[in-house]
Amino acid sequence: MTTWLATHVSRLLAAVGYPFTTARRTLATTGFAVATYCVLVLSTFPTYSMQMLGAGPGYAADALLALTANTYRTVGGVGLGLIVVYAVATGVALTTTVARVRDAGSTGAWDLWSVLPGLVASGCASCGAGVLGLLGLVGALAAMPFDGNLLRLGGLVLLVGYLSRTGHPRRCELAPTGEEA
Repeated sequence: MTTWLATHVSRLLAAVGYPFTTARRTLATTGFAVATYCVLVLSTFPTYSMQMLGAGPGYAADALLALTANTYRTVGGVGLGLIVVYAVATGVALTTTVARVRDAGSTGAWDLWSVLPGLVASGCASCGAGVLGLLGLVGALAAMPFDGNLLRLGGLVLLVGYLSRTGHPRRCELAPTGEEA
């Protein structure tokens, strides 16, 4: 059991460290994280976001600032912190997935399917009625305890699990015969 945990922790550290090995990867990871944060925050109040962005791209910063403040007031510092950590983890996961797909070809693309539940779970928790309303589940988030923070945490756990399973995208780690990875 200890070797299993040590293996997953070392793979997680390798996956988290990989995007920061070059300036290009760091910029890509930062770009993915910022884009994820913007999408998550702007989707908290989709009508307002569409009106602000429809008025012109100059209102994007105002919309992000207003909706970040609204998110903080709605879910608190813990909820906003989970959204930020989730955005960073998504940036890391997307960078490692892109590297894996680029290096391994279509066989590496199958790893992307394991990250989708985390994207959907935390995305729904952060955008609230925006996506849940489209799915016909408007009151579902309101019925959740802790303002949906448990769902955000669950999505983050799925992303961390994905990263600990895949590890460094350019290393192939096989378990020795007789051991389980």
